[in-house]
Formats: sequence, C-alpha cells, structure tokens
Amino acid sequence: MESESVLQIRRTFAAPASKVYQAWTQKEHFSQWFSPAKDFKTIIHELDVRPGGRYRVEMQSPDGKNHIVTGTYREVHPPDRLVFSWSWETEPQHGETEVTLEFAQGEKGTEFTLTQRFFPTRAARDEHNKGWDGCLNRLAEFVG
Repeated sequence: MESESVLQIRRTFAAPASKVYQAWTQKEHFSQWFSPAKDFKTIIHELDVRPGGRYRVEMQSPDGKNHIVTGTYREVHPPDRLVFSWSWETEPQHGETEVTLEFAQGEKGTEFTLTQRFFPTRAARDEHNKGWDGCLNRLAEFVG
C-alpha cells in the first residue's frame, strides 16, 4: 500500500474499540486530543457524525496560525469503521483526500488502522504523516 498518494498508519491502543471510536465521534472527546501537539487549541465548529454529515475543525498553533480542516462523512459503522473526506480550508493546494479509520478489538486493545488516500504529492503525504503521528500520540494518552 506504499505509494506516493496513500498513507497508512497502524497503532494499538490500550482501550476497547468502542472507547477509541467514541474519541473520534463525540465532540467533547474529540476536542481534547485532536491536534498534533498539546500547545495547540482545538475548536470543533461542526461534528455531525452520520453519512452525509459534515465536520469542521480548527487547530490554532502557538504561533497564532489557524489550520482548518473540513469534510463529509461517507461511511459510519460504529464501532468498527469511519470514512470521510478531508480538505484543508487553510491550505487548499492539498486538494481533497479520503480518510478511512478501522477499529478492531484485539487481545491488547484496539487494533487501529488509518488510511488516507489521494494525496497530490509525496510531500503532502509526508506532512500529513507527521501531523497524524502527533494526533495519534495524543489519542493514545486520552484513551489511556
């Protein structure tokens, strides 16, 4: 699956799949961990988790820059799978990608897979990899 236009990340979280899924789908949880670093402020403007529902999330970096991502949920299958579009309002040159999240209950917790497709460049893919790494580290702390 290693191609310039696809990013795939696998993690194991020491929490049940239902808890990890809820961290992605409940506004009060999502806002507590969704940013690449603790010194960012996350504002959830919209989080309508249903097929056709939209989300709009703003992350404010310590230097005052706003990073706003938006998209539409394409598939919602609690607690196993989420699929949604992903577009940066503040960086439209990245175009629209698609994110698939898979949550599988394993012996040691949740076997989680994030797949993001349709990057316009390798650089865009690699930049997202860094951001997701920070977010997923924070998610691991959040779900305990």
